[in-house]
Amino acid sequence: MKMLKVGFAAAALFCVASVSVAQQYPQRDVRMIVPQTTGGATDLLARLFAEKLSQRWGRSVFVENKAGAGGIIGAQFVATAPNDGYTLLMSSDGPQAINASLYKSLPYDPIKDFTPIATIGSVAFLIATNNQLGVSDFPALVKLAQSKPGLTFGSAGTGSLNHLIGEMINQATDMKLEHVPYKGAAPALTDLLGNHVSTVVASVPSIAQQVDNGSLKALAVTSAARSQRLPNLPTISELGYPQFGVSPWVGLLGPANMPMEIVAKISADIAVILKEPAVIARILSIGMEPLATTPEQFKTLLAQDIEKWGRVVKKANIAPQ
Repeated sequence: MKMLKVGFAAAALFCVASVSVAQQYPQRDVRMIVPQTTGGATDLLARLFAEKLSQRWGRSVFVENKAGAGGIIGAQFVATAPNDGYTLLMSSDGPQAINASLYKSLPYDPIKDFTPIATIGSVAFLIATNNQLGVSDFPALVKLAQSKPGLTFGSAGTGSLNHLIGEMINQATDMKLEHVPYKGAAPALTDLLGNHVSTVVASVPSIAQQVDNGSLKALAVTSAARSQRLPNLPTISELGYPQFGVSPWVGLLGPANMPMEIVAKISADIAVILKEPAVIARILSIGMEPLATTPEQFKTLLAQDIEKWGRVVKKANIAPQ
């Protein structure tokens, strides 16, 4: 009986200590690493949530961009950081899921070296063309591409989300659009405007302005549901490809083996922030959709995406780097 009482006492002390850790966190400023350059969808979400978390916590959460090597530099930095919750990673499908198949070896394991905390949002991509190609909609593009070899699609670079989504479109429709990689989305859009490529695959946030002003023509979005930023644009699944639907996520992770009490606190705070009308409006305004998950759901999603993108890389015969 005495041992049983001691056991209950130890368990009680552990519970009190766990609650205390969560209540006291954070006791100093928090770094949020973004493995891409400023101005992209991941960076915009990071800055929005850094501001909101700073307000809730009474501590500064500051964004630090560590771009390069397809997101590897920033991801590796967080993977090797202390797992105390003061260095976090706002990342996306690219560095965390696609790189597992694109590189023969990575300086981190995308599953074992990170703690998934919460997804923040998903971003729809679209396929667009210029006014010179002379197609009015997505079915017309498919028909033209199947009868006229040599049409191209530009992307933000080999192995980028734009590239792999373009390959997914090819695989779903039996088109053979030739991939033209660029160093970022902006030069790809510039060359589309100059009629140097036939189409581009781009995220809604990066191309919405050119679609709005009519300089580029959006044909279809890649997500399963229509984009709230461009609600009149049909999905590829609506146009005869019902199994097609992809909208990559942006989410917050930490180093492996973070204290689960801290993970639960951050995840819960993000869930509350994601319900704020002003936050929802801001996410929608940049062409994204809110996406809330628990740490467990995020972990499952990450594993599923590593497998999914691996199939795309293999089928498109993209050689690992």
